[in-house]
Amino acid sequence: KLLQAAGIYFAGVTEYPQSIFQVNGLKVGFCAFSPNRGTISINDLTLAKQIVQDLESKVDIVVVSFHGGGEGLAYQHITKQTEVYLGENRGNPYQFARDMIDAGADLILGHGPHVTRAIDLYKNKFIAYSLGNFSTYARFNLQGEKGIAPLLNINIDENGDFVEGKIVSIKLIGEGIPVIDPTDKALLTIQNLISMDLGEIGLVLDNDGNILLKK
Repeated sequence: KLLQAAGIYFAGVTEYPQSIFQVNGLKVGFCAFSPNRGTISINDLTLAKQIVQDLESKVDIVVVSFHGGGEGLAYQHITKQTEVYLGENRGNPYQFARDMIDAGADLILGHGPHVTRAIDLYKNKFIAYSLGNFSTYARFNLQGEKGIAPLLNINIDENGDFVEGKIVSIKLIGEGIPVIDPTDKALLTIQNLISMDLGEIGLVLDNDGNILLKK
């Protein structure tokens, strides 16, 4: 009710599996998934694909958000396997992103592990596996890797294909106030994670934070 009153589009709970809105003359569809009760399950791939396919038939661009993967520093790496945390199946973020793109998604934005993860490109569609912590004031331990995150500026064309982007590194200070990080720790972390977890991908992430298609 608060989000509706504020005019903020949302999706992912069982009562509201998707939203459709206009951006710059394009119709955008948004849907979201997680392993938590009362949400559209990240582990029900049949339903997830149906939601994405339904949106794809109605809109120009489909954006998928997901809360998935284990939590904490021990889960910073993409394993390409199903991740279990505290006995809960938290999905396989790597495969889930690809399944959603195969179903018609254009942009994948992941979160949940409370740490930054690698970025990726699949069929010319951009994937962020985890954007770390950001809006977390006085809620979580923000020490070390849990206190840094990327701000993403991603440009896609009218077909949803990645064009270019940029990462701005932020850090959370005090109880969780986000400020620009001049040391670019989030950027350096993502560069290292791409190399360690994914190897060669279709993107180049330079030291200024620019994300470019690999030529």
